[in-house]
This record gives sequence, C-alpha cells and structure tokens, in this order.
Amino acid sequence: MPSPLDLDFIRGLYPSRCWDWAFFENAGGSFVPESVVNRVTQYMRETQVQPGAGYEASAKAGERMATGQRLMAEMVGARVEEVIIGPSTTMNVYVLANALAGVLKPGDEIIVTNLDHEANIGAWRRLADRGFTVREWSLNPETEALENDTLKGLLSDKTRLVCCSHCSNVLGAINDIAAITRTVHDAGAMVCIDGVAYAPHRALDVKALDVDFYLLSLYKLYGPHVSLLYAKKEHLEGLPGQNHFFLDDQMPLKMNPGGPNHEFTAALVGVADYFEALATHHLDEPPNTFQGRIEAVFGLIADHEQALAMRFADFLASKPNVRWLGPKTGAAAERTPTFSFAVKGRPAAEIPALLEPAKIAIGQGHFYAPRLLDALGLPSTEGVVRASMVHYNTMEEVERLIEGLDQAI
Repeated sequence: MPSPLDLDFIRGLYPSRCWDWAFFENAGGSFVPESVVNRVTQYMRETQVQPGAGYEASAKAGERMATGQRLMAEMVGARVEEVIIGPSTTMNVYVLANALAGVLKPGDEIIVTNLDHEANIGAWRRLADRGFTVREWSLNPETEALENDTLKGLLSDKTRLVCCSHCSNVLGAINDIAAITRTVHDAGAMVCIDGVAYAPHRALDVKALDVDFYLLSLYKLYGPHVSLLYAKKEHLEGLPGQNHFFLDDQMPLKMNPGGPNHEFTAALVGVADYFEALATHHLDEPPNTFQGRIEAVFGLIADHEQALAMRFADFLASKPNVRWLGPKTGAAAERTPTFSFAVKGRPAAEIPALLEPAKIAIGQGHFYAPRLLDALGLPSTEGVVRASMVHYNTMEEVERLIEGLDQAI
C-alpha cells in the first residue's frame, strides 16, 4: 500500500546529508528542515541585536521572535501568553516546580510515576526536601502500563498535582491524557503532562485535553534546541515569578529566567514553514486555520508511521529471543513508532555498533527513564536498544533496519 506522504518531497526539504544514514534515533532529537536552518541564519545575519527597541534591526528581531512564539502557541491550541519557550523540558520543569513550591503548603501531595522520562519526575521528587509529600503512581509491570484505578487509589484531598507522560519515550505507549485529566480534576488537583515523545507524531490541542501544564521539546519536533511549556493563564497569573522581580507582571516572561533564546525562538517560524509546505503539497483543500492544517498533516503522518511500525512490529514478534517493551502492535491508536527491546544473552550496548557499518543508526541506554527499566526487571545500568521512527523515514529504511538487526541478533 503506497504511503499517504510524498517522501521524496519531504526529504527534499532537509539537508541532503541527513539521508547518508538510515536514522532511527529520532526520539533523541529529530533532523531539522532547511526552513529552520534558514530562519536561524537569517536572524543572526540580519537581526543579531537586542530585540524590542525602535530601530529597524531591533524591531525586526522582536517581531521575528514574537511570530515564532505565536505560531507555536497556535500549533498546540494555546494563547500566546500561555506558552514559554525555554532551553529544555528539564529546565522548564525545574522552573515550574520552583514556582509551584511557592504556592503549595507543607503536606500537600504531588504524584509522579516511575514510567516517565526523569525530566517530569526529578524536580518534583526534590520538593519532598521542602516539606511536600511525593507519592508514586507505579506502572503495572505485567501490563507495562499506568492504570487509572491505581491513580484513583493515590488521590486524596491533599493531592495538588499529578505528573505523567502522554507517551513513554521507551515503551512508545500512548496514555489517555483526557481521561487521566478528568480523573485528576474530579479530585480537585492539576496535571503536568510530558508530551515530548508524543508531539512529533500527533497533533495537539491543549485546550481540548484541558491540561493545566504541558511540556514538549521542539528539537524533537523538527525545530532548534528549545522546548515549550504550556500553562493555563489562570495558573501563570497565580504563580510567583521566576525571572527578575520587575518582570513579575509580564506573562509569560515571568516564568522564563533570562528570557528566551533569541535566534532559536525566531527560527520556530521555520517549523511552521515546514508544516505549511507539507499541507500545501499534500492537502487538496487545506483547512483555513494553521492548527487545522497541522491536524490534517499529522493525520497523514500517523498513517505513514503506522505502516512503518506494523512492519517492524511483525519483525520483533518473530524473534523469540527478543523482549519487546510496550504495546505488542504497530497500531497508531496504541503507540508511536518508538520501539525498545532487549535481546536474551546479549548486552544492549554491543548491538548499535553492529549496524553502523551499514550506516544504520539506533540507540542504546536507559534514555533518562531508569526507574522504568528497573521496575520492569531490566538493569538500567545496561539499558535497552531503541529504534525510533518519524514521518521522514521510509519503508526501505525500515527494511534495512530489519536486515541489519536480523544479522545482529
């Protein structure tokens, strides 16, 4: 069955050297299209000055940054004042945790998981040292999933925040965030959702999900190395500022110490340029809104990625010596095309190197989720093998990956 995507067109939007290798470590960071590279270069060549003044270069720099922030807000369905462009998801969580610590009371409870990337765990766990109670929502090691009934048993009248992921960066499993958010809100608490592993594969609407806080890394969404934190306006208004004291009334700058990276924030327009190019090329009747076009393009992306995932899932299922983590399917309704596995009797660290002579890149490690691997009985010190795909990967590349792994394991 042919792909719904024109892969030649898509890959032509990237630097040609991207395709020297079959690249399957996209979960660690995606390639960036030429549109993003050009926007960074354009900003630094033409407007590398302090933004916000009246003279031409400064005014244009501020305009470019504001446009980048506005488009990212539109992409996730947020207001522009609800979006912080920070250096990383880890840093954004640390800043948010420090701000929330200023409004929580001793004995208030925060729930974290043992499934997530440490970015949405570590900063919250450290709040235990400041008098707050941190409880763990543990996954079921048999189903390898977070279960709502377990969460309900942890919620209490002291619960103030529940932190979990939209999708595991190791398991690839998609969590029902709308349902989790309803459960948490019914208990009178807030949610902080790590969407880093989800956002490169599906369209987002933070208002439809009704989440309080949402995190994603734009460098895994075909952009430069910056990250996005969404926070409901009413929450931002009530949090103590984490920037200079004279910025406490300026949203969202109050939650971005030092301010955003200038050239990378401006370059986020290049991410929008990229998705607009995909929409124009693939959609006969593109929706009238940017968010609508994003949703339509991601529908095509999900279909393409599902085909890749189904093929790779069939391969893993055929290997009795492979322990495959996460949903045992390639279906887009259940997972993203991020696959982690262990090979019986083989150190995970030796496998990626065996594929490198064929110019196939995969990853190995705990991928900042050591608690998850330990909970599943896999030593986090050794880690697992991970192969992660996105929409610019081709079926031919997946076949190369399968051939390489078939010989290696």
